Amino acid sequence: MSPLQIYPLRAAVQTGTFDLLGALADALAAADFRLEDGDIVAVSSKYCAISQGRVVDLADVILTPEAEAMAARYNMNPRLVQLIVQEADHIFGGIQIGFLLTHIHGIISPNAGLDRSNIPSGKVVLFPKDPYASAAAIRHDIRERFAADVGIILTDSWLMPGRWGTTGVALACAGFRPLAAERGKKDLFGNPMQVTQRGVADSLCVAAQLVMGERDEATPFAVLRNTHVPIEQ
Repeated sequence: MSPLQIYPLRAAVQTGTFDLLGALADALAAADFRLEDGDIVAVSSKYCAISQGRVVDLADVILTPEAEAMAARYNMNPRLVQLIVQEADHIFGGIQIGFLLTHIHGIISPNAGLDRSNIPSGKVVLFPKDPYASAAAIRHDIRERFAADVGIILTDSWLMPGRWGTTGVALACAGFRPLAAERGKKDLFGNPMQVTQRGVADSLCVAAQLVMGERDEATPFAVLRNTHVPIEQ
């Protein structure tokens, strides 16, 4: 069995709406790298969101009394809280160091995924529009432009309860099943598995994040090859 290979792809830093596929094409050309059928392309969800113009200037945010009260309670920027209120499907509560626990796009995340890193000061990047539709659109465009049947992961990273450090998580994927059901299969000693479902998309995302980085690496793409994950038509 061929070993897993992960190829980082550097790309131009962006702060406003741009052509994501064009940026990927430039990154592939600069690396002299060609996509192949079966590859899985990890795309920074933030880079995708920026390409869609999902960047907000905090100075332009109009406050509501609800957001002001919540910001005072949890020691947060009121305009940031206003965006969280607008973006989150549900807010469970918060902690005094400036975080709200939210539910958005089926994911439990801090501050509705809003991000102020790797973007000019005073601006915030929201999650991509409809992450699964965005991932599917990227996959379609790659098939059209590069004639490669690939899978797509929109990657993000955040903290996990009870653990130190950030870890990669798949915000959305396209072209393959994000879970591999092991229930009913036998373990090493013939015992039937009862509940296990492997998080394929999240596991691949963690691997991709190792080469994509978190700070100033400017590596919003990574290609995972020989994952042995079936690509759907």
